[in-house]
Amino acid sequence: MCGRYVAVADRSVISREFQAMPVDASELAPDYNVAPTKPVYAVLERHDERQLRVLNWGLIPSWAKDSKIGSRLINARLETAAEKPSFRRAWAKRRALLPADGYYEWYASPDAPLTKANKPRKQPYYIHPKDGGLMAMAGLYEIWRDPSVADAQDPDAFRWTCTILTMSSTDQLGRIHDRMPLLVPERNIHQWLSNDIADPPADLLLPASPDYLQAYPVSTSVNRVANNSPDLIDPLPAETDDLFS
Repeated sequence: MCGRYVAVADRSVISREFQAMPVDASELAPDYNVAPTKPVYAVLERHDERQLRVLNWGLIPSWAKDSKIGSRLINARLETAAEKPSFRRAWAKRRALLPADGYYEWYASPDAPLTKANKPRKQPYYIHPKDGGLMAMAGLYEIWRDPSVADAQDPDAFRWTCTILTMSSTDQLGRIHDRMPLLVPERNIHQWLSNDIADPPADLLLPASPDYLQAYPVSTSVNRVANNSPDLIDPLPAETDDLFS
């Protein structure tokens, strides 16, 4: 799965790189510990225009009675997204990109010390492009009508939410976690976002290649969502190994 990521690129950089027009007045601050339900940037196409919008991470299906479901739908499995009731409408018509500088996963080595709960202690890893560029994670989005807001003209009447698509990890990434986010190569972005393609072919999406990504261990400070500073992505001083080497 992908349960935390890093998004520090500002709106102008994302807008330029993905050729998307910002449509929200608000700008997000750099976030070194993006967690579910937080606002995030998303690139999508609506009304024949590529837009850059602020959505909340955690998809709320249009038919949902309660917004709380969003906190459980932060990831959608590629293998079932086209059929699952929670995601199939979004798969057909509401696909998106979630720009990210990198993401975190947790790994428990066979010789890891045990926690108080008698479980192996997990070490967080930061996984990011070796060249320092932005990742275009494949996502889906929905627009949910909040029944508690009577006036449909109220800006809070509709919630825009999203989820990240995942697949089984490659051998190298699988050493850390068995799931990984899917990426959309630049050459396939238009096809992935296009509303004219109801069932995009799987080869538009790629697993994160070990030649493209780097992984290294970071401080367990990232475990607390309240922690949010640049040092979260600093490699641990005593560790020099790269799981992809």
